[in-house]
Amino acid sequence: MLDVLIAGAGLAGLSAAISLRRAGHNVHIFERSCMNNEVGAAINVPPNATRFLKAWGLDPARWRFVESRCAQFRDPFTLEVTDTVCSAETVASIGGAELYYAHRVDLHNALKWMATRQDGPGRPVTIHLGSAVVGYATPSITLANGRTISGDVVIGADGVHSTAPEAVLGCKNEPVAPEHSNFAFRFLIPAEVLEKDPETQSWNRDRDGRLGIFADNETRRRIIAYTCRDNTTHNFVGIFFDEDSEAEMREDWKKKASVSDVLDKYSDFHPGLRKVISKATEVMRWPLLYRHPIPTWYKGRMALAGDAAHPMLPHQAQGGAQALEDGLVLGIVLHGATSSDEIERRLGLYDAIRRNRASVIQILSNVGQDQIHLVHGELGKYMAAKDFPNSPLDILKHNYGYDAVRETLRVMKTHDSSFELPSDFFETEVTGVADKAVVNPIQPRL
Repeated sequence: MLDVLIAGAGLAGLSAAISLRRAGHNVHIFERSCMNNEVGAAINVPPNATRFLKAWGLDPARWRFVESRCAQFRDPFTLEVTDTVCSAETVASIGGAELYYAHRVDLHNALKWMATRQDGPGRPVTIHLGSAVVGYATPSITLANGRTISGDVVIGADGVHSTAPEAVLGCKNEPVAPEHSNFAFRFLIPAEVLEKDPETQSWNRDRDGRLGIFADNETRRRIIAYTCRDNTTHNFVGIFFDEDSEAEMREDWKKKASVSDVLDKYSDFHPGLRKVISKATEVMRWPLLYRHPIPTWYKGRMALAGDAAHPMLPHQAQGGAQALEDGLVLGIVLHGATSSDEIERRLGLYDAIRRNRASVIQILSNVGQDQIHLVHGELGKYMAAKDFPNSPLDILKHNYGYDAVRETLRVMKTHDSSFELPSDFFETEVTGVADKAVVNPIQPRL
């Protein structure tokens, strides 16, 4: 049994904690916040994450997830549907599971329950609140109060502003302003608010599981809208490029904007959509900053996960899923590891399994699924040109058709032919992915 120290109780930290707990280890999470005022907007939970989350015992209905029916590109000026992609049938055939829309807080609470539940396999995870990690060694952490804590393994999963990458790389991974979109508005509108106004009631009709993309690529503006929390809440993301403003070089998830700012930015969009937007009461304005993929995710007995390893822009809606995949893989590769040398070898396997895949998605996430050609030039370092995705369907196959469990077990069996997971690592069988649906999977580079 290893003593594992995880910095950060976000999606990556909690996923790693669940996986490491089920692998038989003793896990402590150190979280800077007190988790008493959690905020956030909605998030996609795609098939590549759904498969193992449900096998771990997550019940989407209990946590009020909305199952996706389809995504539709719609003309932002007429609201007419121009293309329907990502139907539930397509998602299931490619990914072998469902795509869900969830409020981030609901997903976070589900993960926290799975990590700390008393009746699950392994030891319940201990979460230390108000414990900001300000320094890293391998394998120890230093808290803001000056206390140093040592363990067998350290996982830096404390977000985009973590100092863990600097500890691993020996230098900072500085953010840069993207060329395609550099800001986002995010806001939620309760369905009951729209229902009270005859001019906005229609927005609630037939919205169950439908995601709308209102894109004006000529001006680099788009709005994405879908529901969460049993369709009681509408989630909106407005993405745009601001030529008159230098991108802020630090993400501030609590920075607010006014509803009039949103309406001004989309002043020529359809009046019906603008009327719906006018019902928002609180708007967050985030700078979108890009960080280039890094050359390694580990050093000694310390590894990175989630935004600390691969911060992503929101265009592919895969940032959360990639954090969850990181956590899953960490638990599997560290199962049975005991010696310091073996831990380091296993973290090298984690790097080999995860880094290329997440780096590709990190690059793809700079643009929408209808703009993939804009980033082809950056993909060559991580995949062959013949394998570049060229359409929204290619993207779905690449993102959803990857089976992290199967790939990790393949690598572990190569490393040790006798490797087996504990019988209770999963509570139910992991949904499979049809081989024909997996298009050009990335091979780990050892």
